[in-house]
Amino acid sequence: MSFVVAKRNHRLLVLTGLAAASLAGLLLLPAIPQDQAYHLFADQRTLLGIPNFWNVVSNIPFVVVGAVGLAQFRNDAAMIVLFLGFFLTGIGSAYYHWDPNDGTLFWDRLPMTISFAAILALVVKERVGDRAAAVVLWPMLAIGVVSLLLWLCTDDLRLYFWAQFFPGLALPALFLLYPAKYTAAHYWIIAAALYALAKLFEFTDGAIYSFGHVLSGHSLKHLAAAAACFAVLRYFQVRRPIV
Repeated sequence: MSFVVAKRNHRLLVLTGLAAASLAGLLLLPAIPQDQAYHLFADQRTLLGIPNFWNVVSNIPFVVVGAVGLAQFRNDAAMIVLFLGFFLTGIGSAYYHWDPNDGTLFWDRLPMTISFAAILALVVKERVGDRAAAVVLWPMLAIGVVSLLLWLCTDDLRLYFWAQFFPGLALPALFLLYPAKYTAAHYWIIAAALYALAKLFEFTDGAIYSFGHVLSGHSLKHLAAAAACFAVLRYFQVRRPIV
């Protein structure tokens, strides 16, 4: 038993070292200001009196997924944070796209940062243990909030980018280093693929919109990211302990 515990702790130290090294690496990077061209989305049509209509309403699925998750999972702090994050992502993103600027972008990014922290904590809980998850959740939430406040005060996105992308580095390591305790892990792969697709849509916003001017890449990004959130919801709905 002591060997198993030591091995588990060694793996956890690897992840902790990865976090510390990547945070320290931020100091080697120059400040990353917010590019104001980010706010210039391809589809700026106003419909039914709603500016940037499709970028606004394409956030509705986040609200639906978050509401369903909050209704079904109320007995775990990280679960509540996760689905509240999904729910608020829909509201915050719609608010931002109604009037894109740095001030409204804060409320778009805050719920997403909360969601990333919760996902990391939940996977740590499943793969490592409850105590490790509690250690991860609250510091990651704090770093996420501080990163956004730091951006507003200094126009430096370095820490925000870390808070967003570090879970993307840590999650594959957790899946590789620790065995699954529940079935249906393939939903995590589906969620990751959909999120990658969402980022692709984001970077091809104008190119996609130029084909027929039906929907832009950014609107499709919202739909793909919401589908990733739905995949995470389905995982928690259908998972069963592995015996």
